Amino acid sequence: MKTHSADAAPRPQGCTNFKLRQLMRRVTHLYDAEMGRIGLKTTQFSLLSMIVLKGPMGPGEIGRAMLLDASTVTRNLKPLVDAGWLVVTSGANERSRLVTATDAGREKRQQAQRHWKIAQENINTLLGVERVLALHALVDDCLPLLAPTGRNHDA
Repeated sequence: MKTHSADAAPRPQGCTNFKLRQLMRRVTHLYDAEMGRIGLKTTQFSLLSMIVLKGPMGPGEIGRAMLLDASTVTRNLKPLVDAGWLVVTSGANERSRLVTATDAGREKRQQAQRHWKIAQENINTLLGVERVLALHALVDDCLPLLAPTGRNHDA
């Protein structure tokens, strides 16, 4: 029978993926509830913001910037284009496309920004600012370590 020494380092219990997905579902629910007041999902707000802030972009560039695959970008663009907030036009060559925000899209993003701020303040209140800062720092530290390529073990 094995015994563990009192000074053995603690080991994580449970599934990290499951725990993160639980957290994300709860956080997403809070943000989506606030964004829903103006007819947007949080994912749509993020995409609209990317285009408004970064200017016209190709779908591939959007995917790389937001860590999304091409099918997810296409699926998420459709309702924003249908609403008249974004337009997709031909790019530099016949195979490329360019996504641009319309005036209505820029106005929608300004409206959504106010609701995003309410959602963020709710998270800060529920979790506490110190915990939110720590969570952001932990995520920022972990993302490059989990990148599919270019792992940097020296950082």
